Amino acid sequence: MAEKNKQVNEDKTKQRKKDKSRDNFIEDLKMEIASELGLVNEIREKGWDGLSSRDSGRIGGKLAQRLKKLMK
Repeated sequence: MAEKNKQVNEDKTKQRKKDKSRDNFIEDLKMEIASELGLVNEIREKGWDGLSSRDSGRIGGKLAQRLKKLMK
């Protein structure tokens, strides 16, 4: 039983690391896109919540396109 719990904990740890790595990748990609759109200064000044819905949508749309392209 202890061996099974150890394996479950190791699997959870691996999954958390994988999730964190994926989240960091997506955050980096979002900032890259924001930079290309000239929105980095606005994000630094106001934060992500300070963006208009239009700008957020532009970033999200380009992010979806890039992720789709990477998945091919």
